[in-house]
Amino acid sequence: MDINNRAAIVTGGARRVGKAIALALAGAGARVFIHYNSSAGPAEETLDEIEAAGGTGAIGAVDLGNPELAPQLIDMATDAVGEVSILVNSASGFATDSLDDVSIEGWRRSHDLTLVSPVFLTQAFAAALGDGADGAVVNVTDVRTMTPYQEHFSYVIAKGGVDAFTRAAALALAPRIRVNAVALGVILPPPGEDAAYVEALAEQLPLQRVGGTDPVAAAALHLIRNDFITGEIIRLDGGGHLV
Repeated sequence: MDINNRAAIVTGGARRVGKAIALALAGAGARVFIHYNSSAGPAEETLDEIEAAGGTGAIGAVDLGNPELAPQLIDMATDAVGEVSILVNSASGFATDSLDDVSIEGWRRSHDLTLVSPVFLTQAFAAALGDGADGAVVNVTDVRTMTPYQEHFSYVIAKGGVDAFTRAAALALAPRIRVNAVALGVILPPPGEDAAYVEALAEQLPLQRVGGTDPVAAAALHLIRNDFITGEIIRLDGGGHLV
């Protein structure tokens, strides 16, 4: 897929990994719709960066904590940047809970944002894609679905669902739409932690360094561009899965 002159949505595109992917797509020539929930200021700043570099984009708010609102995002983005053929599902929560203390309300909140909304956003994306058009979806997941966190129980279960959804949707939407994922390891400090925290984690990796967002954006663009990859989950973990 040639990204140039395509329209793309990046959920959670105002901050962190979502922002990096949005900027990379814009740099490759896409018209990028930056979704946010409460981060209006950072979304505007990201759009300013895109436009300062000569790119095109727009921003819009939808609360993906309510999956029933997810299809509205497709309509909003289409009105702003044209028919969407690239979807990046990056928005996610990172709840702190365990099997001992997780509540039904917390479980539903985690799953609605991290798993259910990407499913129904992808459904709406596929339904809106014009006849004869091709599309690409990239989901953002976590390498720890294979070695689960105990202190982020509902989050890691939801991300495990994203892994399964990636493979199931790749089959369901082929050959017109390809669905892949990037699974993140030590990329950025988690919310509430500092650089020292993530650097200590990186020392345990074979590559002994923090990934940063550039490798994530590069991998996402690779999955979008390569027309013979679908149902793949690329690990970006500095070799962490080897130890």
